[in-house]
Amino acid sequence: MTDTDSPPEPTTTETDTSTDSDTDTATDASGDVDTLLVSSLEESTGKTAITLALARLAAADGDDVGYMKPKGTRLQSNVGKTVDEDPMLARELLDLEAEMHDLEPVVYSPTFVEQAIRGRETPAELRERVREAFETLAGDRDRMFVEGGGRYDVGGIVELTDADIADVLDARVLLVAPYEIPADVDDVLAAAATFGDRLAGVVFNDVADAVYDRLETDVVPFLEGRGIPVHGVLPSERELSGVTVAELADELGATMLVEEGRDGYVERFTVGAMGPDSALRHFRRTKDAAVITGGDRAEIHTAALEAPGVRCLILTGGHRPSGAVVGQASEKGVPILSVQTDTLTTIERAEDIVRSGRTRDAETVDRMERLLSDHATVDAILG
Repeated sequence: MTDTDSPPEPTTTETDTSTDSDTDTATDASGDVDTLLVSSLEESTGKTAITLALARLAAADGDDVGYMKPKGTRLQSNVGKTVDEDPMLARELLDLEAEMHDLEPVVYSPTFVEQAIRGRETPAELRERVREAFETLAGDRDRMFVEGGGRYDVGGIVELTDADIADVLDARVLLVAPYEIPADVDDVLAAAATFGDRLAGVVFNDVADAVYDRLETDVVPFLEGRGIPVHGVLPSERELSGVTVAELADELGATMLVEEGRDGYVERFTVGAMGPDSALRHFRRTKDAAVITGGDRAEIHTAALEAPGVRCLILTGGHRPSGAVVGQASEKGVPILSVQTDTLTTIERAEDIVRSGRTRDAETVDRMERLLSDHATVDAILG
């Protein structure tokens, strides 16, 4: 991902007038509806699942809830139109009758970004489009759940970052954050400074067992001492953080040469581009991994099959492995996937699949509801 600088600031007079207008209209737009914007430090942190799970928990308590994702950032082609998959899932799971152009008023596609940089998109008009869509969706709702777009700083090109949208819609902000090392706290502090008084708190998601206790005993008190409430620390769950080999094969359009072990979970990838001795040492240190390598690298295939943490082989270039490799894989229950693409293309596609996970379905939202209920102060989040 590449950060893009915002366009030059307008004159002081224009800025002051715009800000006053936005503030006045934001109050009118929000009315009496309680609005929570769920933002995130990074892409693929579980933001969609958390947003929809919170909406369903609020609905279960009797609230009339609505949903909106002002910037469509997870795009696919659908009936000739570029749309974001997340509002589509929200419409299904929350039983909404809203139109997609209201659920997703701004399609933040590469083409849109190019046009914005050329000055063909006006920030004030886009904010008004977001505001009008919000008013249509909010209606007589008790609560609105607004999902941020990718990272919290996406949208600066048109002055529509998550912080900008929170101001336009007069929303409280829940920040979803990952955590691996103590230095990650810097990112949380930076985001907290950006949101200011609108920040309602933080939820850490997909936290590995190895760092869970340190996060709870050291980091949480540190942040709360800085005035940043932490409303939950959600542990990593394999079903939410990875994909099965069968799902991976389907997403890659791969041919499955060995199907034993197809229900195993893959959470990461490693590339077999070294010699066999180095490869074996490397593979032994990995866990729940898929090895991506050329289909003609028999010595790498054999080394990967000796490592207990390898869940499957992905062979690139359309080459078929030897009968001996296929037999060894079948015996050990390690699937072999064959793809036509080259190694680099396969790595990029596979990483995107695992990073996104299969987190956008009803079962995942159900799981997230349970995680939030067990590990987060939902009442405090909803306010």
